[in-house]
Amino acid sequence: MIRISLDLMGGDFGPQVVIPGAAKALDRHPDISFVFYGLKEQCDPVLAKFPKLKEKSLFHDCELAVGMDEKPSQALRRGRYISTMWRSIEAVKTGEADVAVSAGNTGALMAMAKFCLRTMANIERPAIAAIWPTLKGESIVLDVGATIGADAQQLMDFALMGGAMARALFEVERPTVGLLNVGVEEMKGQEEVKEAGRLLREANIDSLEYSGFVEGNDLGKGTVDVVVTEGFSGNIALKTAEGTAKQIGEYLRAAMSRTLLARIGYLFAKSAFDLLREKLDPSKVNGGVFLGLNGIVIKSHGGANAEGIAAAIEVGYDMAKNGLNQKIENDLKKYHAKRLPPMGPEAA
Repeated sequence: MIRISLDLMGGDFGPQVVIPGAAKALDRHPDISFVFYGLKEQCDPVLAKFPKLKEKSLFHDCELAVGMDEKPSQALRRGRYISTMWRSIEAVKTGEADVAVSAGNTGALMAMAKFCLRTMANIERPAIAAIWPTLKGESIVLDVGATIGADAQQLMDFALMGGAMARALFEVERPTVGLLNVGVEEMKGQEEVKEAGRLLREANIDSLEYSGFVEGNDLGKGTVDVVVTEGFSGNIALKTAEGTAKQIGEYLRAAMSRTLLARIGYLFAKSAFDLLREKLDPSKVNGGVFLGLNGIVIKSHGGANAEGIAAAIEVGYDMAKNGLNQKIENDLKKYHAKRLPPMGPEAA
């Protein structure tokens, strides 16, 4: 049984969307049990519509919900220990849940998660990893916005964590990893990125295969299983991809309704367009994973629909079921053990 703590008040729509999303996830994964955190008067009427879900969940009434526009520092001061967001994270810390999921304010969620769970040993900064649709299936991109800027060692840590996530999610024994850069040539790019490339080449890590630098157009191609970058460029890439998908969808809708002949053509090609719409639907790949913490936290898109919430819950389900944090801890221990200087006769 995978236990998931869920912030029912997170996102643009709160329990009206989060609860139906949980019901969808439960239908697909009967081995889930939920620990809900919400405001009782708002959640009870919605939860009553899903008796099967109510039976598989434990509800905790909380004092307040964090607003989507609150500053992280303000949310931490106001909501620590008493908010739906904090308590859903705390459930992971106390062992009541295996993973926490929230569609709430990203900055507040990261601040609370860092404060409550703390970072793993040897990890200076956590990262947010996104699942990215590609021509070959899916890949992982990190960091997509947890922190701005990263030095070579932090990029190295991101590569280790992203590789562990790929093994947990894709069940690939040795995932390929690339560093996002302005070109594939070794002399190009910022010094931090070039130094991170050197570290990855020389580390010779048996749990991942370093494939060198990759460019922006490699994201959609699926050139590697894991793309590593710092949070500024990663977040821009993510928002650009989301905007491009919506733009293409609008172009298609406009083109298919422009003339009678186009509408007739759409009827003949409907199955192909339905498949394309499925590929472009951001709700199908919803769920950013906070990596580097002593516990698993999943961030859903704030504007996600019920299907998107279900997708984020299922990402958390997969991460917990496949032992994400144990894989990260093992990889970090192996890497840092190699970095330690050999002990001399006296030290031995």
